[in-house]
Amino acid sequence: MRIGLLTEGGYPYVSGDARLWCDRLVRGLEQHEFDIYALSRSEQQEDEGWIQLPPQVSRVRTAPLWTAEDDGVGHGRRARRRFAEAYGELVAAVCSVGEPGGPGEPGASRGAVGTAVGPAAGGDVGGDVGVAVGGGLGRGLGGVVGPEADRFGNALYALAELARDEGGLVGALRSEAAVRALERACRARGALREARAARVPDLLDVAAQLERALRPLSLDWYEDDGLGSVDLCHAAAGGAAALPGLLARHLAGVPLLVTEYGVQLRAHYLASGGEPAPVRALLAAFHGRLATEVYRQATCITPGNTHARRWQERCGADRAKLRTVYPGMEASRFAEVGESAGCGDPDTLVWVGRIEPAKDLISLLHAFAEIRRQAPKTRLRIVGAAAGAEGAAYLGHCRALAAQLFPDEAECAHAVGDNPVSFEEIGGPEVPDLAEAYAAGAVVVLSSVVEGFPISLVEAMFCGRATVSTDVGAVVEVIGGTGLVVPPRNPRALAEACVTLLRDPERRERLGAAARARALELFTVEQNVAAFHGIYLEIVSHSPVRRVFVDDTGEPLPFGVPAEAHVPGRWTEVRLLSGGRPRWAEGTAGAPVRGTTPVRATPLPAVPSAGPVPAMPAMPAVPAVSSGPQEPVVAGEGAR
Repeated sequence: MRIGLLTEGGYPYVSGDARLWCDRLVRGLEQHEFDIYALSRSEQQEDEGWIQLPPQVSRVRTAPLWTAEDDGVGHGRRARRRFAEAYGELVAAVCSVGEPGGPGEPGASRGAVGTAVGPAAGGDVGGDVGVAVGGGLGRGLGGVVGPEADRFGNALYALAELARDEGGLVGALRSEAAVRALERACRARGALREARAARVPDLLDVAAQLERALRPLSLDWYEDDGLGSVDLCHAAAGGAAALPGLLARHLAGVPLLVTEYGVQLRAHYLASGGEPAPVRALLAAFHGRLATEVYRQATCITPGNTHARRWQERCGADRAKLRTVYPGMEASRFAEVGESAGCGDPDTLVWVGRIEPAKDLISLLHAFAEIRRQAPKTRLRIVGAAAGAEGAAYLGHCRALAAQLFPDEAECAHAVGDNPVSFEEIGGPEVPDLAEAYAAGAVVVLSSVVEGFPISLVEAMFCGRATVSTDVGAVVEVIGGTGLVVPPRNPRALAEACVTLLRDPERRERLGAAARARALELFTVEQNVAAFHGIYLEIVSHSPVRRVFVDDTGEPLPFGVPAEAHVPGRWTEVRLLSGGRPRWAEGTAGAPVRGTTPVRATPLPAVPSAGPVPAMPAMPAVPAVSSGPQEPVVAGEGAR
């Protein structure tokens, strides 16, 4: 089959999100053909280029989200009116508070901006930080359904159809008319309280960010030679990555599969803390409405863990569509360490990851101070690189704290002191690769306060290491009883768990073996590829056949479509390939090809009778078997 893989800020670029698992998926399904539709996030990402693509990738189409040139389209009066109506409906749906008593009712979340709402406040995320966004966030998580969801979806599709008819909407989305429509929606009765407080700079900021989010509307990806020709759209994330698939489903009827290993809506909430209150509320409401519409229209949704699944359900995803598929990771690179008899230095703790504030290394250092009081020979190796400028500043702070808590220790007055905490990076002389980092210690520690799917934890499990983790994100689901879990931001609990494992080598060995067995069962590339292969086949087998398969001469290809294609109704709606029309279909003027032509029945001959003949009861019309529009056929010779 032909798969349209939709990405945003990742594959096939060298850097970005979801790059590794997308590449493994494409390479693992070599029997299928892939078209890549990628949205880039920055000019630097485009300059870095692509990774080497396998032969099953037949086409790559890219578009930038970080910039957009004016399309130069001049809209007439009718087009401007259509845009004003559609965009006005869209922003009105974003600004509205939902129906009273419905799932979108704000309830407690209508309080002052700064109240933590959603899973972060409810505790079901396992210690994630609360997000201060105000009323808009609460309604986004409520999974808006009913009239408001229909209003947002209808307006979005109206804009998509207008963009297709006019050749783009970049200029219109940047126009003064768009800002004025947003202002009217914010000032309207029943709008969000935070929206009513928006000033002109806030409106301009929101309008600019909405224009950026809606740039996929103006792409030329939705024709019959683009996404309209694929059998299935697979979005590698929600949000902007899923929007082209949502439009392809509406414009061309292509089924949509959405995979989320990190929920984009949650990521937006966590990153919006520095915005003014009206901007946060409006953007949270927009992204919440968009997520709800994506989940409504998707044929299948595959969260990467139960943590992501809870977010999707609270955004309105139907449980019947949800199917958890764990990320696939390469286990072979850790096989030597995992299968070795040794368990590393029994007095060393190892932390591996990206250094940033969310990893809470400050709590880890304070916990290590308590560990040193109970086990003075223990060492801590922190392996990882800083993430951006904020991460570099945080790393400097951690180094200063480590120097303060653990002054260089020496055995005697003439020896050189040595700090028990070391900061290292992968590729150095002591840690040449990732497997060696995990092999250096007996216990691997994870101290995060915010975590999605803990990749470093799975890598430690592949290496057969006992682990101590904080209860955040999908940690408990991944560990499954093969490691110790403590509350986040609790240095004393973290220290006690580490000391417990350091003093019990037999328990460490049992937990490490169980962890490796669990990781090999659930988190390998093979299980991930097999799961998606089955989902692809299931979705396509239940979707209508929309095109005719032809050979090199233009003739129909026997057995090119499944048996379901012969079932009357929408299964048999035919759309020809972009390569041209077969000879047998010439002259049909683009009409669907009929399997048989409906024939009207001839009336029954009159029956002679001496007396009046009672009227026969009317028989129900029998539909003719046809691939085109159905016409009733009166019972009689034609019906036979």
